[in-house]
Amino acid sequence: MKVVRLAALLLLLLAVGGCGSDDQSSSGTTAAETTAAPPTTGGASGEGLKIGLVTDIGGLDDRSFNFLANKGLRRAERELGVDGRVVVSKSDTDYVPNLTTLAKQDYDLVIAVGFLMASALEKVAARYPDTNFAIIDYSQADMPTKPKNVRGLLFKEQEAGYLVGYLAGLLTKDEAGAKQVIGSVGGQKIPPVDRYIAGYQAGAKAANPGVTTLNAYSQDFVDQAKCKELALDQISRGAHVIFQVAGQCGLGALSAAKEKNVRGIGVDADQAFLGEHVATSALKKVDEAVFQTIKEVVDGGFNGGENTIFDVASGAVGIGVISPTVPRADAAEVKRIQQEIADGTISDIPTTVAG
Repeated sequence: MKVVRLAALLLLLLAVGGCGSDDQSSSGTTAAETTAAPPTTGGASGEGLKIGLVTDIGGLDDRSFNFLANKGLRRAERELGVDGRVVVSKSDTDYVPNLTTLAKQDYDLVIAVGFLMASALEKVAARYPDTNFAIIDYSQADMPTKPKNVRGLLFKEQEAGYLVGYLAGLLTKDEAGAKQVIGSVGGQKIPPVDRYIAGYQAGAKAANPGVTTLNAYSQDFVDQAKCKELALDQISRGAHVIFQVAGQCGLGALSAAKEKNVRGIGVDADQAFLGEHVATSALKKVDEAVFQTIKEVVDGGFNGGENTIFDVASGAVGIGVISPTVPRADAAEVKRIQQEIADGTISDIPTTVAG
């Protein structure tokens, strides 16, 4: 697979300290892939184009992928002149009617936010073959009917996971004493979540071979109490760092980390705003993917039947603000690892979690 190169500039923006999803190849099938143009804002006008966004459950305040997708749409409204609309899903039963509403109203592009919407999107795409669709975190090639009007927007979450895991391993070695333990709390055991966690565990062991990794799933992306309970359990077993991979639910895991004075790591969006106990965040720039996809529609270059893959080298995957409480030597070491991922020195990062 060729990997998308958005722009070298974005890589610099994700540099260390400056700052609930399907496996790209899980079915053994591949889709055609596009090369995104460097991010520009001039020249094209989206006036008169209608772009719709259907959220997953969790809402726009999840500070994760729904929040970021909406951010990308709002940027497209400002910079490209498109007319955007967001439809919020309260439960999974809303997916088909919400997608259908936008398709019936002749939207030029309808974006489904999240892995869990794949089946619903495939049904609606078949009913509206003249409507363009895109989906975050699901491969078009893995849809049984491989709809020609659907574009998959995928990310190498394992690369971001590896970066924050490497930092977690270093911090645990420096700070945790005899108990070299870290934890992670996932929402559901689905490929995007597991790519993050698999990378996290691999990165931690690369930095600190003696570290023990704990992992659990809340089976929920909304209820913060569930994630907090799992995080508290891992902390009671010695976890010095907790990585949340559960959207809004995962904010509860970060709350537990603050309460127990251990390190937390955020996901998708930069969650440094929660406090200095958040050592850093694993970034997945859903907003950039949404904006670039809308721009392709504006420019007349959107094609369905394809996937676009975003990674560290493209600048759309990486690591967020590192807390000032993190030793600068550790931050510098993670920056070096990020460059090695970008240039291919570090590759074949695991994408699946055992058990």
